Amino acid sequence: MVSKNIFSAIENKEAAEAIKLLCDQYPGKVVFTTSLGQEDQVITDIIFRNALPVRVITLDTGRLFNQTYDLIERTAARYNQNIEIYFPETKDVEQFVAQKGINSFYESVENRKECCYIRKVKPLNRALEGAKVWITGLRAGQSAGRENMPIIEWMDDRELYKYNPLINWSLNNVLDHIEQYNVPYNLLHNEGFISIGCAPCTRAIQPGEQARDGRWWWETSHKECGLHHIKGGKAV
Repeated sequence: MVSKNIFSAIENKEAAEAIKLLCDQYPGKVVFTTSLGQEDQVITDIIFRNALPVRVITLDTGRLFNQTYDLIERTAARYNQNIEIYFPETKDVEQFVAQKGINSFYESVENRKECCYIRKVKPLNRALEGAKVWITGLRAGQSAGRENMPIIEWMDDRELYKYNPLINWSLNNVLDHIEQYNVPYNLLHNEGFISIGCAPCTRAIQPGEQARDGRWWWETSHKECGLHHIKGGKAV
């Protein structure tokens, strides 16, 4: 592991240059997973506009908004590039729904996290098989749980680097990039939806609420689905 060398190489570089360095270091093993939010659309734009050799992958949980599916098509057409789509295992979904009900995630945090695990985490695990660098669109300002995330960290459990190029960006930085480069975005953002996930689990935020307050609004948990749970991760 060359963690200190990687950190020193990219810590002060723009995202496009840093991603190129990571691709040079790990050719064919750099993956970006997009949830098609504003931050992720910025990274998609950086990757496609600079022709960076990164696999761009999204997870279709089967319960996304129609506006999100429309954005997948508009983005692919805008850049003439392919976005790989990973789905949950059919048997997992069928068993969960049969045993607990189609909307049982409203009933308990445990049910909701199990649904997220089936529809998001397990497909993510497949998407990251063989990868050495995982690029995400996390920002420190999105939630309290992300404030101290480093720009790059080594994930012991996944045996890869997790790179967060926008971790220190503000929301205004993101919006400015979208305007400057005419980046496609989810039209639900115009209706107060800031953090957009599955349709049954996302609502528009109210005045004074934080970006993630519209996700799993009936809960008082940390508003995470498990995709970015750190198990054995450390800054490098």
